[in-house]
Amino acid sequence: MADVVGIDVGGTFTDLFYSEDGINPHRILKVPSTPHDPSEGLLDALDRLHETGVRKEALGLILHGTTIATNAVIERVGARCALVTTKGFRDVLELGRRDRPHFYGLTDKQNPLIARNLRFEIGERMTHRGEVQKAVDGEEVRRLAKHLKKLNIEAVVVSYLHSYANAGHEEETARILREVNPDWEIVVSSAINREYYEFERTSTAAIQAFLQPLIKQYASRLLERLEKWGFDRRTLVMQSNGGLTPAERLGDKAAHIVRSGPAAGVTAAARIAAEAGFDRAITGDMGGTSFDVAVVIDGEPEITPSTNLDFRMPLRVSMINVHTIGAGGGSIASIDRAGLLVVGPRSARARPGPACFGHGGTEPTVTDANVVLSRINAEDPIGLTNLDRLDVEAARAAIGSLGEKLGLGVEETAEAILTVVNQNMAGRTRLLSIERGYDPRDFALVIFGGAGPLHGAAIIREVGIKTMIVPPAPGVLCAMGCVVADLRYDISRTLARPTQEITADALAAHLDAQEAEGRGQLEESGVTVRSVLVRHFAEMAYKGQIHTLRVPVERGWGPEKVDAAFAKAYRSEFGNLLDGIPTAIVSLRTVVEGQRNRDHRDLPAPAEKSALEPAGHRPVYFGGWHDSAIYDRETFEPGVVVHGPCIVEQADTTIVIEPGMIGRVDAYDNILVEIA
Repeated sequence: MADVVGIDVGGTFTDLFYSEDGINPHRILKVPSTPHDPSEGLLDALDRLHETGVRKEALGLILHGTTIATNAVIERVGARCALVTTKGFRDVLELGRRDRPHFYGLTDKQNPLIARNLRFEIGERMTHRGEVQKAVDGEEVRRLAKHLKKLNIEAVVVSYLHSYANAGHEEETARILREVNPDWEIVVSSAINREYYEFERTSTAAIQAFLQPLIKQYASRLLERLEKWGFDRRTLVMQSNGGLTPAERLGDKAAHIVRSGPAAGVTAAARIAAEAGFDRAITGDMGGTSFDVAVVIDGEPEITPSTNLDFRMPLRVSMINVHTIGAGGGSIASIDRAGLLVVGPRSARARPGPACFGHGGTEPTVTDANVVLSRINAEDPIGLTNLDRLDVEAARAAIGSLGEKLGLGVEETAEAILTVVNQNMAGRTRLLSIERGYDPRDFALVIFGGAGPLHGAAIIREVGIKTMIVPPAPGVLCAMGCVVADLRYDISRTLARPTQEITADALAAHLDAQEAEGRGQLEESGVTVRSVLVRHFAEMAYKGQIHTLRVPVERGWGPEKVDAAFAKAYRSEFGNLLDGIPTAIVSLRTVVEGQRNRDHRDLPAPAEKSALEPAGHRPVYFGGWHDSAIYDRETFEPGVVVHGPCIVEQADTTIVIEPGMIGRVDAYDNILVEIA
């Protein structure tokens, strides 16, 4: 296959993974991100790759993960939107569900993406069966459209009650709006989500409209710059569900790339864990600003149908279930109002960055703590900072200033910072294992990100996980995830019918229609795939239940087989059945995957051997100063065993193996770290 490049743009660094075979890293590098225009950092990374001798014409694909959508929602820098909805439902975005942001207390600030004065009602009505109860008045829509033209609106959301059952009214309204002003971005809720959750569907459409103009401009600018750079072939972008989509269609998929970067990392981590012999894994991605955690069961990342981007701001699209906390290398340590040490969620980000970077940062960060404790080599930093050395004195000054308030020395303060941030990450890891009924001893922790391998050992010790897997290129694993990902499209539609009313023929007809839609999107992408995998699911519940279970189903199944599959899933999840209560199929979902990469390496376990002589020794602080061996990972080969305390350095990260731990290199060049 042609050479491929994966590029992931993070909050602090832009990572590049170049492969000649679509799986192994032949070049990896990191450059500072450019938050004002993420495409600049991407082009900087490509320039650096070209300087290493890689010819532009050798590149067959560029695969891209991005945080632009995430940042736009967080910073509220999207389009000025209006909402057109059914009379009586103007306030659905604020009514939402009966949830609250804090377990105790009833106060918080809600900030909808579309303000109330930009939400308008139309006197139409459709029944839940898709029957027209009151037709759309075209003149009413035209009058509203003329009013909207005076409000400097960039995008209009059309979200009518029960449009999941019949999209006719939404489509008619959108047609009239386009006639009045072809320049508007029109988002029809039924085209984004065909499910009956009115609040979630409207919120998802609002997110899509808020992002669509920005993402379209970004995609257009990116493709134009790539062409000027000398690349005129396919560019694919990572979606939140772990699949890829063409950059040309990115505007229409704006809501689907909100978790683009984290999804790429989980995709790569799942593959690495499976090759290493672990079908269950917890993935931990620690970068400059955040720590992202996900679960892999039977080799597949856990998929969620919905997530909340903010208080009462649900996004209902299929995505890898990633939990995020503000814990990264740039997370700032401070003292809260109670006098307690806290780390994050504030971050020094790319600029000014940690104090040790010498870019003007003065507040103590996690990276500064690692430098003070000599876990990071200040004299020869990994290739992240474009600096010859890190400023140890600036790091000590920042840490020392905080230590004076705590009554601790510099080293004790630095260790306290690491203890707090490690506890924060261990707590989120527990949330996805112990607190959900899983035994962490059955899982491996795949740790990655530029800062992850510095902290993974502490996490597995705290949580009780047996094995930590450090991939060959952990600092750029999200970029690798873009390279190994497939194309994927999720199609869902509300059915809301008792299971016994759905015949095998009716079920097959629904699934066939969804499969045809997914295959159509795959063909439109223009990307050559080796094979197409189609999977069908039913979102089911007992009658009267609100929450659903996702159940695999097959074409040709009748009600009895569907009910049996639900019973099996329900017993597995809850340990019992509600006998005598009928079931319902709430929604049907079809996943169509265009598989690009399916080469599974099957290598024999290597014979154990001693590590080569360390590159040197230096004192590293683990509750006290310990003489620690320093290894260059490039000297490692399968079978090598090392004993902690030691530090393993490589181009994209630093790996800490704590006292009492042992690391061995497996057949795939992963380092497997366990408590001895």
